[in-house]
Amino acid sequence: MGLLDGIREVLGIRAETDAGRDADPDDLFGMSTAYVTMEADLGYEPVGMAALCFSEVDSTDFKNAVDDVHAILEAGKEETGTEAHAHVDDHGYSWVVLEDDDFEDLVTSLHFAADTFVEQGYGSRLLAALFGFQQDGNNVYWVYSFRRGAYYPFAPKRGHDRDSAAEFKLESNLDGELEIESDEKYWYPLWPDNIRQHPWD
Repeated sequence: MGLLDGIREVLGIRAETDAGRDADPDDLFGMSTAYVTMEADLGYEPVGMAALCFSEVDSTDFKNAVDDVHAILEAGKEETGTEAHAHVDDHGYSWVVLEDDDFEDLVTSLHFAADTFVEQGYGSRLLAALFGFQQDGNNVYWVYSFRRGAYYPFAPKRGHDRDSAAEFKLESNLDGELEIESDEKYWYPLWPDNIRQHPWD
């Protein structure tokens, strides 16, 4: 699976040191308008999935917080139809993966999950939120870094290469709708194992 070891530095410790402000889960609602631009203006269709990445704490209290997150998502499933499941990747990072064809429901459910962590005092464990899109069989992502309080685009290609042209096009078209990370050294790649997979697989 795809998170390289350096994510701890880029989305975690170093980003926390360099953060200009505390990240706010309400920033996730920016995707409620950005996805319309992605579809209507740029031709990217949502893949029907989004994910929240966080680092665990070995404590009963934190496990209870994670259980609360899943309980809230399960309770909301009746209204939104959003499916949620937990996943731990090969590098030890934990994910809440959401599936729903309604993009607004994905945003709302992801916000509920992130906000629950924050309310229970574990906002510092949140690393990233990912929203997936597809065009001509190619996946692209908007990644929200909680430590930086900003989004950046990620367009993976085969061979651990990036489609820089696609990323800069996304940046230029969504700048203003999303708070975009201005320092490209924080545009960290979240590589999937396979180009047809997602970073959270």
